[in-house]
Amino acid sequence: QVQLVESGGGLVQAGDSLRLSCAASGRTFSRYAMGWFRQAPGKEREFVAAINWSGGIRYYPDSVKGRFTISRDNAKNTVYLQMNSLRPEDTAVYYCAADVTPFRMALATAADFGSWGQGTQVTVSS
Repeated sequence: QVQLVESGGGLVQAGDSLRLSCAASGRTFSRYAMGWFRQAPGKEREFVAAINWSGGIRYYPDSVKGRFTISRDNAKNTVYLQMNSLRPEDTAVYYCAADVTPFRMALATAADFGSWGQGTQVTVSS
């Protein structure tokens, strides 16, 4: 069972940047795709980024494409989410998640993530 711990959230102004980190432990990190999700109050959870096990494939929805960048450091068992040009609508709790299947050939979809962190709050003021 993998343990995931997010950090890096906070209160920023519109246009600012933040970098979230997620430290993983408990299994071989480099074998699994990783993802970031977010959930705002009263809204459904949104899939905002994913990266495959090797780091060669990334996914972003249109809502964050060009502003957010996911990356991973397999030597540090850590995945990052660099968020630039933040908007008030980016306000949410951000969760790190891990794929349940090692060495997945295609990029994981939202349904493939089965392990979650506790979340970190990101608040963007206008």
